Amino acid sequence: MARASDSPRILIINPNSSGPCSAGIDAAVAPFRFPGGPEIEVATLAEGPPALYTWRHWHQVVEPLCRLIERTPAGAYIIACGSDPGVEAARASTKSPVFGVFRSAVAAAAARGERFGVIALVDESIPRHAAALRAMGLEARLAAEVPMNVSMETLLEPETARARLIEAGRACVAAGAQSVILGCTGMAHHRDAIEQAIGAAVIEPCQAAVVLAMGAVLGRG
Repeated sequence: MARASDSPRILIINPNSSGPCSAGIDAAVAPFRFPGGPEIEVATLAEGPPALYTWRHWHQVVEPLCRLIERTPAGAYIIACGSDPGVEAARASTKSPVFGVFRSAVAAAAARGERFGVIALVDESIPRHAAALRAMGLEARLAAEVPMNVSMETLLEPETARARLIEAGRACVAAGAQSVILGCTGMAHHRDAIEQAIGAAVIEPCQAAVVLAMGAVLGRG
């Protein structure tokens, strides 16, 4: 296990190998960089698949993710995938705090209202989200989860998936959601458009995780 680092750096790890996805994550967290604040770095896991569609992909990235954490000191780590792959193993690999973006987004949604919705990348994402919600004891507060069933490449395009994302967000609100979680980091650049269209708060998970990580590294001492 790597010792806790005194560095205020926050390392965000994209566990898929998509450079464009990492660029979208970097853009989403850019507003949290400020003079005198923690360094926020986004790393791409080279060993990862282009996207994490299945449980097999989820398990595939756990060991290389832990190795990256062990050799890269940071004050806090963020696993930037909507399925929080390997978060428990990662926490056992370092004494610094490790945040999963999905759990962070759920915490933010639960703080904003009684019920929330989730837009998932694919059907296979839903059982992984359900496992996280059960671990948090918040499964009863899920109003709806709507899968997109598109590729990461489609999701990363500026406009192609946007109308469907808005439709999914509206379905969550119609089911009683007071906020909507983007269940994949590839959706980050659509956040503002979805929120404007559906009239409810839309939570981008990497941003939610950075808020918690900043509290952890700035609150020391």
